[in-house]
Amino acid sequence: MQVAVTGGCGHIGATLVRDLIARGDRVRVLAHPTTHTPAALAGLDVEVVPGDVLDPDSLRAAFRGAELAFHLAGLISIDGDRQGLVRRVNVDGARNAALASLETGVRRHVHVSSVHAFDHHPVDRPLDETRGRPGPAHPTYDRTKAAGEDAVREVIARGLDAVIVNPSGVIGPRDFAPSRVGQMLLQLARRRMPAASHGGFDWVDVRDVSRSVMAAAERGRTGANYLLNGTYRTVVEFFELVERVTEVKTPRWVVPLAVEQAAATAFTLWSRAVGTRPHFTREAIHALHGSRTINGERAANELGHRARPTEDSLRDAIAWFAHTGHLPALRGRFAQEIPS
Repeated sequence: MQVAVTGGCGHIGATLVRDLIARGDRVRVLAHPTTHTPAALAGLDVEVVPGDVLDPDSLRAAFRGAELAFHLAGLISIDGDRQGLVRRVNVDGARNAALASLETGVRRHVHVSSVHAFDHHPVDRPLDETRGRPGPAHPTYDRTKAAGEDAVREVIARGLDAVIVNPSGVIGPRDFAPSRVGQMLLQLARRRMPAASHGGFDWVDVRDVSRSVMAAAERGRTGANYLLNGTYRTVVEFFELVERVTEVKTPRWVVPLAVEQAAATAFTLWSRAVGTRPHFTREAIHALHGSRTINGERAANELGHRARPTEDSLRDAIAWFAHTGHLPALRGRFAQEIPS
């Protein structure tokens, strides 16, 4: 069938595009000129439509004639939204994509959101699809992902057949950009991470997410959310797994939380002063102190979602980085491991 994808150059998108092609679908990708990663689509039999989720005309051009549309484009932020672009992309862009599907007659629209669209507190109780949404005190990214879902539901109320999926932290191969998580893995493998942080996160393999996104298009209930979870690991446990996979020593010292927060504030202010993008902020710390249990029973029962072990995902991610030139020192270690 003809399928349209936004965000097809991102980590999930690049995997989804390949899975759709392998299934025999004809794939059309809306690609923003400034965020298009050519390597993500190199050699693939896809139609690329230049455009922007903030440009409804380009969305309609990409979606016209498609039976399914997968909206993955979004902006991740750990430093607020001083220019307003995060909200425009994550909320207005989500609305524009849903409207484009409705107006062009797309049969099914899949909105790929995030586990951050839910309030993770209290952290000691399982988080499921009935949990409340982020409030005014939550980070911008969390609030915009929730608001983006609200925008999609407004279009569902007008007749759009759409479903929403919420992946947790995504890891695995085909991380072309690379993503923030990919950058962290590269820093660990290069011994450039001085210490570990408090907290942890639920990690899910990008390939498992892609399969469940496709399943949502076929079996998901209109208007329903589906949490695509994996396994929770503390930061220290995650670092230990990376060390086991790479045989590269990773830090064990955990910075005291008060020191970590103060350092994050200072680093953010310094980054803003010199005009660079901060990689360590209070919002990043907040993300590591979310719910320790993600209840994915709905996705497991209705979509068949299954998550492989975190160590397998890390091994394939590191192997992929080694084979694509990001970690040449580890290429020999993973000579026989080229993840599919």
